[in-house]
Amino acid sequence: MSLKFEVIEVPIPEGANVIIGQAHFIKTVEDIYEALVNSVPGVRFGLAFCEASGKRLVRHEGNDEELRRLAIDVAMKIGAGHIFVVYIRNAYPINVLNAIKHVPEVVRIYAATANPLMVIVAEVQPERRGVIGVVDGHSPLGVEGDKDREERKAFLRKIGYKL
Repeated sequence: MSLKFEVIEVPIPEGANVIIGQAHFIKTVEDIYEALVNSVPGVRFGLAFCEASGKRLVRHEGNDEELRRLAIDVAMKIGAGHIFVVYIRNAYPINVLNAIKHVPEVVRIYAATANPLMVIVAEVQPERRGVIGVVDGHSPLGVEGDKDREERKAFLRKIGYKL
């Protein structure tokens, strides 16, 4: 048996975030769709899910064609069974993650970000691939100081997450 690794770069359009996770059943697409629309009024999204058996299709839904096409493209590049890709606009991952995590089919979330993202995929045989992990953003440049802490707190208040 052979083992090969591949790094998939995940494009993130301006004003969008991406969530990548793993689930286990064909109804994942419908249930994540419902979780998204019930979490944030006006959320725009595209969703793709890789079936791991049967027809092995990339199932997809969404209410934004650009984001749907992008989710399909990334899901095909990752090419690992039971992986889902969700692109969102008009919401942050913090607004939808708990709802997605509570979808009965969802096994794990690998990333939820607007940062540069790469997915590390292992191929153990032709047509047998799995996500090993993700690289989210960049390495730290240092430790925050007092000024940085104040900026962080001001930013959270500016965007409405703190009083």
